[in-house]
Amino acid sequence: MASGSTWQASSYTANNNNCVEVRVVEGVIELRESDDGEVIVHTTAARFAAFLQGAKAGAFDHLTTDA
Repeated sequence: MASGSTWQASSYTANNNNCVEVRVVEGVIELRESDDGEVIVHTTAARFAAFLQGAKAGAFDHLTTDA
């Protein structure tokens, strides 16, 4: 991930402002919801990578519901 202050969203969001955005500031990963930009979560690159690996492996699938 490139370092900078620009928020990035997944290309899957299709400009609907209903996504999680991410950026790197001084080596710290920051995440926020696009529709509530005032709440920012800070984490390390290692923890973010572990989260992404878990998400890809389905570790959080039980938290979703069929609408």
